Amino acid sequence: MDLRKLKTLIDLVSESNVSELEITEAEGKVRIVKGGGAMVLQQYAAPAAALAPVAVAAQSPAPAVAPTVAVHTVKSPMVGTFYRSASPGAKAFVEIGDAIKIGETVCIIEAMKILNEIEADKSGTVTQILCENGQAVEYGQPLFVIE
Repeated sequence: MDLRKLKTLIDLVSESNVSELEITEAEGKVRIVKGGGAMVLQQYAAPAAALAPVAVAAQSPAPAVAPTVAVHTVKSPMVGTFYRSASPGAKAFVEIGDAIKIGETVCIIEAMKILNEIEADKSGTVTQILCENGQAVEYGQPLFVIE
Protein backbone atom coordinates (compact mmCIF):
# COMPACT_ATOMS: atom_id res chain seq x y z
CA MET A 1 0.00 0.00 0.00
CA ASP A 2 1.50 3.37 -0.94
CA LEU A 3 2.41 6.04 1.59
CA ARG A 4 -0.16 8.60 0.36
CA LYS A 5 -2.98 6.12 0.83
CA LEU A 6 -1.75 5.29 4.35
CA LYS A 7 -1.54 9.00 5.22
CA THR A 8 -5.11 9.54 3.97
CA LEU A 9 -6.38 6.61 6.04
CA ILE A 10 -4.59 7.86 9.17
CA ASP A 11 -6.06 11.34 8.69
CA LEU A 12 -9.57 9.91 8.24
CA VAL A 13 -9.32 7.84 11.43
CA SER A 14 -7.89 10.72 13.47
CA GLU A 15 -10.66 13.13 12.37
CA SER A 16 -13.52 10.69 12.96
CA ASN A 17 -15.08 8.86 15.89
CA VAL A 18 -13.69 5.57 14.53
CA SER A 19 -11.24 4.00 16.98
CA GLU A 20 -9.96 1.19 14.78
CA LEU A 21 -9.73 0.55 11.02
CA GLU A 22 -8.47 -2.56 9.24
CA ILE A 23 -7.97 -2.73 5.45
CA THR A 24 -7.06 -5.92 3.57
CA GLU A 25 -5.79 -5.71 -0.02
CA ALA A 26 -3.90 -8.06 -2.35
CA GLU A 27 -0.50 -6.73 -1.22
CA GLY A 28 -1.25 -7.07 2.48
CA LYS A 29 -3.24 -5.81 5.44
CA VAL A 30 -3.14 -2.51 7.38
CA ARG A 31 -4.64 -1.93 10.81
CA ILE A 32 -4.90 1.58 12.32
CA VAL A 33 -5.80 1.87 16.02
CA LYS A 34 -6.50 5.21 17.73
CA GLY A 35 -6.37 5.66 21.47
CA GLY A 36 -4.81 7.64 24.30
CA GLY A 37 -3.63 10.52 22.10
CA ALA A 38 -1.52 8.25 19.85
CA MET A 39 -2.14 6.46 16.58
CA VAL A 40 -0.72 2.98 16.02
CA LEU A 41 -0.26 1.75 12.47
CA GLN A 42 0.35 -1.95 11.91
CA GLN A 43 1.16 -3.08 8.39
CA TYR A 44 1.28 -6.79 7.64
CA ALA A 45 2.78 -8.43 4.58
CA ALA A 46 0.88 -11.03 2.59
CA PRO A 47 -2.09 -12.56 4.45
CA ALA A 48 -0.18 -15.80 5.15
CA ALA A 49 2.69 -13.95 6.87
CA ALA A 50 3.02 -13.67 10.61
CA LEU A 51 1.30 -10.70 12.20
CA ALA A 52 4.21 -8.37 12.97
CA PRO A 53 3.82 -4.60 13.28
CA VAL A 54 6.28 -2.68 11.09
CA ALA A 55 5.56 0.99 11.83
CA VAL A 56 4.27 3.14 14.66
CA ALA A 57 3.25 6.75 13.91
CA ALA A 58 2.64 9.18 16.75
CA GLN A 59 -0.38 11.39 16.03
CA SER A 60 0.39 14.05 18.61
CA PRO A 61 1.62 14.18 22.17
CA ALA A 62 -0.95 13.53 24.83
CA PRO A 63 -2.63 16.75 25.94
CA ALA A 64 -1.52 18.24 29.23
CA VAL A 65 -3.84 17.33 32.06
CA ALA A 66 -5.81 20.40 33.09
CA PRO A 67 -7.01 20.80 36.64
CA THR A 68 -10.51 19.44 36.97
CA VAL A 69 -13.28 21.97 37.46
CA ALA A 70 -16.68 20.81 38.60
CA VAL A 71 -18.98 21.60 35.70
CA HIS A 72 -22.74 21.47 36.19
CA THR A 73 -25.51 21.84 33.62
CA VAL A 74 -28.88 23.38 34.49
CA LYS A 75 -31.44 21.44 32.45
CA SER A 76 -34.98 22.28 31.47
CA PRO A 77 -37.51 20.61 33.78
CA MET A 78 -40.23 20.87 31.11
CA VAL A 79 -41.11 21.47 27.47
CA GLY A 80 -41.78 25.11 26.69
CA THR A 81 -40.35 28.43 25.52
CA PHE A 82 -37.12 29.72 27.08
CA TYR A 83 -36.90 33.36 28.19
CA ARG A 84 -33.80 35.00 29.72
CA SER A 85 -35.77 37.86 31.34
CA ALA A 86 -39.11 38.47 33.08
CA SER A 87 -40.46 40.62 30.22
CA PRO A 88 -39.36 41.83 26.78
CA GLY A 89 -36.75 44.57 27.16
CA ALA A 90 -36.04 43.73 30.82
CA LYS A 91 -32.55 42.84 32.05
CA ALA A 92 -31.65 39.14 31.75
CA PHE A 93 -31.72 37.12 34.98
CA VAL A 94 -28.11 35.97 34.45
CA GLU A 95 -25.24 36.70 32.08
CA ILE A 96 -22.04 34.79 31.35
CA GLY A 97 -19.61 35.38 34.19
CA ASP A 98 -22.31 36.04 36.83
CA ALA A 99 -21.91 34.36 40.21
CA ILE A 100 -25.16 32.66 41.22
CA LYS A 101 -26.47 30.83 44.27
CA ILE A 102 -28.75 27.84 44.69
CA GLY A 103 -32.37 28.93 44.36
CA GLU A 104 -31.62 32.06 42.29
CA THR A 105 -33.87 32.47 39.22
CA VAL A 106 -31.86 31.93 36.03
CA CYS A 107 -34.65 31.99 33.41
CA ILE A 108 -38.34 31.50 32.70
CA ILE A 109 -39.91 28.70 30.72
CA GLU A 110 -43.40 29.34 29.43
CA ALA A 111 -45.51 26.21 29.20
CA MET A 112 -49.24 26.21 28.46
CA LYS A 113 -49.40 30.02 29.00
CA ILE A 114 -47.88 29.65 32.48
CA LEU A 115 -44.54 31.37 33.22
CA ASN A 116 -42.36 29.02 35.30
CA GLU A 117 -39.29 30.48 37.02
CA ILE A 118 -36.34 28.09 36.75
CA GLU A 119 -33.94 28.25 39.68
CA ALA A 120 -30.25 27.34 39.86
CA ASP A 121 -29.73 23.96 41.48
CA LYS A 122 -26.03 24.67 42.12
CA SER A 123 -23.98 27.69 43.17
CA GLY A 124 -21.15 28.85 40.93
CA THR A 125 -20.33 31.00 37.93
CA VAL A 126 -22.35 30.92 34.69
CA THR A 127 -19.88 29.98 31.94
CA GLN A 128 -22.29 29.26 29.07
CA ILE A 129 -25.85 30.10 28.08
CA LEU A 130 -26.97 27.33 25.75
CA CYS A 131 -30.36 28.66 24.56
CA GLU A 132 -31.54 31.76 22.72
CA ASN A 133 -34.31 33.98 24.06
CA GLY A 134 -37.67 32.74 22.73
CA GLN A 135 -36.29 29.33 21.75
CA ALA A 136 -38.44 26.21 22.20
CA VAL A 137 -36.82 23.79 24.66
CA GLU A 138 -37.36 20.12 25.43
CA TYR A 139 -37.49 18.32 28.76
CA GLY A 140 -33.92 17.70 29.97
CA GLN A 141 -32.34 20.06 27.44
CA PRO A 142 -29.24 21.83 28.82
CA LEU A 143 -29.86 25.56 29.42
CA PHE A 144 -26.80 26.83 31.34
CA VAL A 145 -23.35 25.60 32.31
CA ILE A 146 -22.19 26.49 35.82
CA GLU A 147 -18.65 26.02 37.15
